[in-house]
Amino acid sequence: MAKVLVGEVDHVFGKLNVAALKLKGELKVGDRISIENKEGTTVVQETITSMQVVHKPVEVAQAGDDITIKVAGKVHAGNLVYKITEG
Repeated sequence: MAKVLVGEVDHVFGKLNVAALKLKGELKVGDRISIENKEGTTVVQETITSMQVVHKPVEVAQAGDDITIKVAGKVHAGNLVYKITEG
């Protein structure tokens, strides 16, 4: 298992379990991600089931996009987002 940094949590909507991310790399529905604090401790690992750009569902987002995703755990602004890859 390898990890590639793809973004950072910019804002959290706690009551909705939604995180706003600033992307530095491509992310797709179906990608497995790890959200970690600055010390490298994993906060949440999950598969992206849906994401939105400006309130519209998308399948793929690119570096520079601001997206929102549902998250299962408690994440915080500043947490780093990694895409988990095989190999």
